[in-house]
Amino acid sequence: METNTTEEQKVLPILQIAWTRYAHLASTARKRTATFYSIRRWILALGVIATLFAILTETFFSDSTSLLGLVLKVVFVATPVLASVLAAFSSKFYANGHWLVYRSGAEEIKKEIYIYRTILQQNLQARKYLEKRLGEIQRSLYQTLSGEFAYEPYNGPIPPNYNPEDPHSDPGYNDLTGEEYFKYRVEEQLDWHNRSILRHKRERRQMTLFILFAGGLGSVFAAWGGPLSIWVAFTAAITSALIGWQELRNLDKSIGNYSKVVMELTILYDHWINLEPEERTTPEFYKMVRACENILWSQNQEYIKSMQEALKEADLDEETSLINNVIRESVESTKRTHQGMRDAVVEVTRDALAEAEEKIIEEYEKTLGNLAEEASSELVQQELEAMQKAVAETAQAVMARASSITSSLQEIVSDFAHVDIGRDTPKEELNTILSRFPKTSEVKG
Repeated sequence: METNTTEEQKVLPILQIAWTRYAHLASTARKRTATFYSIRRWILALGVIATLFAILTETFFSDSTSLLGLVLKVVFVATPVLASVLAAFSSKFYANGHWLVYRSGAEEIKKEIYIYRTILQQNLQARKYLEKRLGEIQRSLYQTLSGEFAYEPYNGPIPPNYNPEDPHSDPGYNDLTGEEYFKYRVEEQLDWHNRSILRHKRERRQMTLFILFAGGLGSVFAAWGGPLSIWVAFTAAITSALIGWQELRNLDKSIGNYSKVVMELTILYDHWINLEPEERTTPEFYKMVRACENILWSQNQEYIKSMQEALKEADLDEETSLINNVIRESVESTKRTHQGMRDAVVEVTRDALAEAEEKIIEEYEKTLGNLAEEASSELVQQELEAMQKAVAETAQAVMARASSITSSLQEIVSDFAHVDIGRDTPKEELNTILSRFPKTSEVKG
């Protein structure tokens, strides 16, 4: 950002901050206003173009299979879809008129800047006051914008619109005298609103002529009849688009609003001019400042209110219905597809599980039947008898071994009954007793 300065003026940080905030908000408001009107122009134009292609297709390419006819039909089908997409986008991001909020914030900051440089120029608390007001304005913007507040990049001069070559251009930083405020603020705003009224009147007059011409041409086509009668639809589309644009521009209310400002500022202008130099006192100066800022702020509020009403009246519900219905049907179709896929997986899984259950039960029953048959076969019976015989022989061997061990132990007890086994028993006697016990290998047999 460039900061415009002169040798005579001192750049105060608080004023540079205020002008920077004003520049950001004003720039954002202008950009978004231009984008909004550009989108709405395209929507209206596409409506007219769709009607034109419909007539051309019906008149010249209804039964044609040429490449040109195919292209024309594709464009004819795509045009209303594109218009509906733009309408849906505009309704989503521009229907609430948020750029008006940015403009309101910018104008309120500008008002506080001029109050700081005039009425508060001798007030020791002026810097704190302006800083506080900047914070309050930004918090108000944040709340009004539903928490979606951000500054967009701005690389222009600070203050904006200052032209060092123009003696009527405000440098933006120095304290103002009554004459300077009158020149930079009252005269400048009076001239701007006068030019705006003339521009709006010229636009309104042109729009009215276009509407009347389109309507008259449609009447001529209708009266002529024959092949030209179908072109009545085209002139009707043009008329409808022009009327819609005129309503969106809200020219009548804007002219009335600006005219009121011109009247009030003219009265203020005449009063200051009528004062003698000695009558242009500080109280008169402050009175002019308060009156001018109140007039401009009231005009700003009225403008925003009237534009918000115009936005409500010029809604795009009909234009967005096409793409909204397509999106809604697409979402519902996707849901149905996903549900069908889930149902198919469940159905296949259910069938697979049922088949698996049937096979397992069948195999179990088959195995159980085979087991009974095998158990009753001669071979199995012979194996069972052999197993029983082996078990009996093993049991007899174990019992014989156990009886032998018992006898050996009884003999040891009998032969060594006279020996008193204790800590004083001779080692040789103990070894003899231990040698009589059966060996491990003998016990295991």
